[in-house]
Amino acid sequence: MKNEEKLFLPVLHSFENDNIYTGSLGALRFRIVPNVVMKNSKEVDNDASSINAEYWHGEYCYEKSTIEGKQTFPMSEQGREAMRAWLLEQA
Repeated sequence: MKNEEKLFLPVLHSFENDNIYTGSLGALRFRIVPNVVMKNSKEVDNDASSINAEYWHGEYCYEKSTIEGKQTFPMSEQGREAMRAWLLEQA
């Protein structure tokens, strides 16, 4: 199975709901934190929102590790796919 198939990321809607996600692929560990901006009480402003990703390598959790890289992506399907490609480059 290719790494692309092994790297799971939640759907965009999960990030729009302000959910943090942590994952791994081999020794690669990553943490994804959305920055959600609301248009009103029920609608996300995707143009103003973003997704922040950080990665590290090793066996330890986020709090016990040294972050090796960070990048911010747009809150969109294109941003989610760009984040996936960026994480795969780090694996």
